[in-house]
Amino acid sequence: MKLAGKVAIVTGAAQGIGKEIATALAQEGSDLAIIDVNLEQAEKTAQELAALGRKTIALKVDVSKSTEVEEMVNKILDKFGKIDILVNNAGITRDNLLLRMKEEEWDLVISINLKGTFNCLKAVTRPMIKARSGKVVNIASIIGIAGNAGQANYAASKAGVIALTKSAAKELASRSVNVNAVAPGFIQTAMTNVLSEAVKEEMLKRIPMAKLGEVKDVAKAVVFLAGPDSDYITGQVIVVDGGMVMNFM
Repeated sequence: MKLAGKVAIVTGAAQGIGKEIATALAQEGSDLAIIDVNLEQAEKTAQELAALGRKTIALKVDVSKSTEVEEMVNKILDKFGKIDILVNNAGITRDNLLLRMKEEEWDLVISINLKGTFNCLKAVTRPMIKARSGKVVNIASIIGIAGNAGQANYAASKAGVIALTKSAAKELASRSVNVNAVAPGFIQTAMTNVLSEAVKEEMLKRIPMAKLGEVKDVAKAVVFLAGPDSDYITGQVIVVDGGMVMNFM
């Protein structure tokens, strides 16, 4: 129970990787704010974590809108009195070749993935600085490190998240606020489950460990960065990809 008494915010936490992260934090003792645009699913996740004996709150928030994010932080502070951990997990894809990519596809991905991360990070900075304590974990991607054809918008957003992580870490280190990132590779989710076997085989050829990651692999890395074992780590990117990014370098 390394996170007993802590309060964590997880964005995009209603399902998938975000839900797994929230569950892993709860299992280590943290109370949770479950943030998502799907309020019904967020409330369901919050109820499941409350059954573990945790205090929870579910909020519908569009992280690309700073006013909604500020209201979110105020509500969480009103309920819990503090914020110890922020996990910026909310993200989307709108894949297309560069020549065919519409401006709205670019803008939407950047606004959620990068601006949303900025909005949430900025909003928790003041209470964390005041407390002289805090852990921020931004969910990036190996696509933000190596790029990928058909994902120029997603790659740019996640590369921006990595740069934001490093810059914020330098600004906040003197206030005992750690800012790190986790960059997943190909993780087995509902999105990858619908891929054809041929596509999966091609993916596996690029992964030295010859298997897809699981959502728990990402969650474990987040728990490490959110807990006391990472107190002297900041500005870093932990890559969770079975060695895949090595094949890009």
